[in-house]
Amino acid sequence: MDIQKLGFDTINLGHGSGGLMTRDLLDNIIFQTFDNPILDKKHDGAMVNFEGQIAISTDSFVVSPVFFKGGNIGELAVHGTVNDVAMCGAIPKYISLAFIIEEGLSLSEFITIVKSIKKAADESGVHIITGDTKVVEKGKGDKIFINTTGFGPLHPKANISTMCIREGDSIVLSGSVATHGMAIMSERQGLEFESDIVSDTTNLNYLVRDLLDAFGDQIHFLRDPTRGGLSGVLTEIVQDTGIGISIFEDRIPIEKQVAAACEILGLDPLYVANEGVFIAIVDKAIEASVIQFMQKDVKGANAVCIGEMTTAATGKVILNSRIGGKRIVSPLIGEQLPRIC
Repeated sequence: MDIQKLGFDTINLGHGSGGLMTRDLLDNIIFQTFDNPILDKKHDGAMVNFEGQIAISTDSFVVSPVFFKGGNIGELAVHGTVNDVAMCGAIPKYISLAFIIEEGLSLSEFITIVKSIKKAADESGVHIITGDTKVVEKGKGDKIFINTTGFGPLHPKANISTMCIREGDSIVLSGSVATHGMAIMSERQGLEFESDIVSDTTNLNYLVRDLLDAFGDQIHFLRDPTRGGLSGVLTEIVQDTGIGISIFEDRIPIEKQVAAACEILGLDPLYVANEGVFIAIVDKAIEASVIQFMQKDVKGANAVCIGEMTTAATGKVILNSRIGGKRIVSPLIGEQLPRIC
């Protein structure tokens, strides 16, 4: 689209007024970019048909900076929402999209974000079908915040729940940890260091769908370790199930430069956010088959079993270290890395 023809180069309060300027922004950028039969009706909401149960997941994205190595807030919002729906054992189909824009955001940046949302949605097989746009005064936001809600029908073979987790189940991790968090930190003012670390933000819904197609309810639980990292997910699981977890440090994949960055900043990679990996807790009998299956997909190429559910450490996550010791992995207290997603 030609920015010059739009007649403005920054977002201002009038674009959130609900009047002609709002309509101009919506018609020339939002509706034009996300064109589809449901959105084109331009109702206050959207009408869609579903049969049976659906999964719904809502999330808000306030990452700072909004542009980072490997992505931006727009595609992160789509990936995060699509992945959350997929982790419920569902097939994401639709997304609602709401912008809260700070007055003064350049139009070129906004268009870049909108286009990245469209690209990520297309790649994920979802449609943007409804939404909202608000503009706040300069200094009342941080360029742009995004809220999304994802919808999709449950996979017919899925039965994903902590209640399905059993002693002896294997914990399979799809890829390397801490990459997204360190990509964000490498961009932050005052914490910049030479690095080629790129965010791992991506959609995982197709790999999850294929896993459920192949293994059905032998996949007991799925979760993507975003805020709070791997430790956050694992400690929540033991709290919810009462079963313990034993994991092995030397099995947890982490890129060398990510590990080095964590060491420089004094961060434990187990607590750092991810956006392109997930854990699958599966029946021990299918562990090898699940890993082999996942490794055939580029998004599961580094899949590995990192541990198991055990009653030997009821209600605790035990890390078996590289040097032979053991330690309890505690839940994160407070905010280690704010504004990470």
